Amino acid sequence: MRRSAKKERAKVWKVFSEYIRKRDCLLTTGSLEYGECISCGEPKPRQELHAGHYIHNILSTYFDEQNVNAQCAACNTFRHGNLIEYRHGLIDKYGEGVPEEIEARSRVEKIRFTLTELDELKASLKKRIGEMER
Repeated sequence: MRRSAKKERAKVWKVFSEYIRKRDCLLTTGSLEYGECISCGEPKPRQELHAGHYIHNILSTYFDEQNVNAQCAACNTFRHGNLIEYRHGLIDKYGEGVPEEIEARSRVEKIRFTLTELDELKASLKKRIGEMER
């Protein structure tokens, strides 16, 4: 049976989300169990954090590590990304000009991910998660 790129992308997203949340927990609290929301700064258990996009629904930045950061459910869902504060968080985390760089990358057309791209990304993410957990 042929693999579907759409289904594979969903599987990779689960691993990517885990990586982002663990990365940001370590970065903000030094723990794999708690992290801070990029938008509001609230500390939350990792299981309550989302991997929230700054630029939404664009394939070219879908798996962009600067575009996706740990975010609480309130900011990501109920405040529709809390984008003004998210932008401030990006500048604090990565530096001036990064929001504009992400916006520029989002304008690069990407129609789909190949299965090879998805397989390579998934393998890389799993390796990086393993390194964080050691």
